[in-house]
Amino acid sequence: MNFRRGRVREEPEINFIPLIDLLLVILIFVLVTTTYSKFAELQINLPEATAEKSIDRPQVLTIGVDAGGKYAINGTPIAYANVESLANSLKESAAAGGMKDPVIAIGADAGATHQAVINIMEAARLVGYTKISFTTQAKTGK
Repeated sequence: MNFRRGRVREEPEINFIPLIDLLLVILIFVLVTTTYSKFAELQINLPEATAEKSIDRPQVLTIGVDAGGKYAINGTPIAYANVESLANSLKESAAAGGMKDPVIAIGADAGATHQAVINIMEAARLVGYTKISFTTQAKTGK
């Protein structure tokens, strides 16, 4: 005999309220008992510079290249045939300016090819100029 035939079984449900209460108590306990310690930091004493500004400015040889691949040394356009001719032009410009080991400042247009910049660097290497720098401009606007 089945006396529970017409009766629908209730689905068991989990009550989360006691679980939340327990977790809140544990959280409060952890926050109260935790000690906040400061980690040991490196004590660094940085050196101080007491030297005056150098009166000597480095000798700079400015080389520009535009998007079309045209070169200019100190604002004077030069004809580019190959890297060796560019190296000779660099050497002549440095000699004309009385520079022994100038800093090569490369100012390349944003649309200039990578090869054009590499040509300048290779020409400086061929002549023996090892100090190379790139010029940039500050971004304006937003």
